[in-house]
Amino acid sequence: MTQVNHLIEIQGLKKTYQSGDTMVDAIKHMEFFIDDEEFIAIMGQSGSGKSTLLSIMGALNHPTQGKVLVDSLDLYSLSGEQRADFRSEYIGFIFQSFQLIPYLTVLENVKLPMAVTGQKKKIKNQMALEVIQRVGLETKAHRLPDQLSGGEQERVAIARALVNKPPIILADEPTGNLDSKTANEIMMLLQSLNDEGHTIIVVTHNSEMGAYATRSINVQDGECFA
Repeated sequence: MTQVNHLIEIQGLKKTYQSGDTMVDAIKHMEFFIDDEEFIAIMGQSGSGKSTLLSIMGALNHPTQGKVLVDSLDLYSLSGEQRADFRSEYIGFIFQSFQLIPYLTVLENVKLPMAVTGQKKKIKNQMALEVIQRVGLETKAHRLPDQLSGGEQERVAIARALVNKPPIILADEPTGNLDSKTANEIMMLLQSLNDEGHTIIVVTHNSEMGAYATRSINVQDGECFA
């Protein structure tokens, strides 16, 4: 029998936090896989463990137990420096609150993940302008975040996630702060990125937004149901 290699495999995952004298299970037990070029919605109510799961999958948060394999690479067997290199090469993050630097322009914010790449300034500018154009903000590259609407700030966050051309994009509630029209535009943009070959993993509690994905993984009380 041929062994199937999945892009991402979650094996026996558990994450426990200490809260005062109590131990709290943010993730009790999770096992699932994601294949290359899938568009996955991780669905669940607030507090169900979705965002914790996303941070673990993105090599940001060490699990208490279990493994995260990406391209058969065990993320948490790597050193901290190796994980940072992995994130830079493989993962684009879109955070819930945008996390844009207020005193940097759109262009400067988008270039931030390229700081470690060692490329020349001209190349960085060119790559950043290409993704800014891709998200429809080419006329606003030199504006500051507070001169943009919420939807435009979300597009900057997406451009920043794309700039290093990572194969995997992780998005934590990317439409949580947006009106429904803008939210749908953002999900359509993620859908088109998926069509171009990116694996997209979106955390959301909104079933309308989850409907854009090709498959859902439901999370409840620290457990998942594919």
